[in-house]
Amino acid sequence: MIAITLGEPAGIGLELVAQLETEGKLKGCVLIGDRDMIHQSIPNFPANQIHHVALKSSNQLGHLNVNNAQYVLDTIKEAVKGCLNGTFKAMVTCPIHKGVINDAGVEFSGHTEFLAELTGTDKVIMMLLNEVMRVALVTTHVPLKDVAQCVTFDAVVEACEIVAHDLDTKFGIKKPKIALCGLNPHAGESGHMGMEEIDTIIPAMKLLQSKDVDVYGPYPADTLFTPNKVKAFDAIIAMYHDQGLAPLKYAGFGSSVNITLGLPIIRTSVDHGTALDIAGQGKADAGSLKAALSCAQACARKQQ
Repeated sequence: MIAITLGEPAGIGLELVAQLETEGKLKGCVLIGDRDMIHQSIPNFPANQIHHVALKSSNQLGHLNVNNAQYVLDTIKEAVKGCLNGTFKAMVTCPIHKGVINDAGVEFSGHTEFLAELTGTDKVIMMLLNEVMRVALVTTHVPLKDVAQCVTFDAVVEACEIVAHDLDTKFGIKKPKIALCGLNPHAGESGHMGMEEIDTIIPAMKLLQSKDVDVYGPYPADTLFTPNKVKAFDAIIAMYHDQGLAPLKYAGFGSSVNITLGLPIIRTSVDHGTALDIAGQGKADAGSLKAALSCAQACARKQQ
């Protein structure tokens, strides 16, 4: 069984799930969320495929309700618990709204960090993928002014090791070929545009190579994300969020998958947000959720 959390109730999560149901894609899936809300959108959905978590307050599509922030967190907690105890083989998450959770008084930077906390995992890596490329991140939801100090020797080494391990165990790619982005323009231009490549990234890469991790670089990001370069690698590791995710989403927005690497469980998600502005209008595209579910199912099969 694959668990699907419905995300922010005022957003498009349940609308996307309902589209998958009309396509017959939810066999073997359990929806984690409010039973009544689910049946409003999918009237005949089997009760035995619903893990009920009650809304805390009223819900109106397109309008955030801070009182439902805890409901969103509870659905994620239930999915993680089920994955850890073997009830679920994987979890797929619909989009949440970080702002309203913080407004509710809960310090929250995103699914990735919350899942690490719930599973007691010291280090996790965000990776997005589509038919064109796989991109993982050394830093995730960090202000740009703080990125350089967060790109440490240990952070680069850990990111590469986790990506290499999970591409093997979750995707069946033996000894994946990994490319590292530089942090600075032109990958530092031999130190003339920054020293992070020389002081941090290259020493980390050399250590990884000594451990038989197939990693190369650091490459300038503005030329690494070109078709021929992308095809040459199983994954690219970017130093910060927009460096890696801007080109990935340009290449496949709406059909990409977010997967959290390093966890003891399988978790995938969509590549977009809650889309409050179109919630309930029939405009949402379930392509990314469909891809996320397919990815979770494939990874679960690899680990059987």
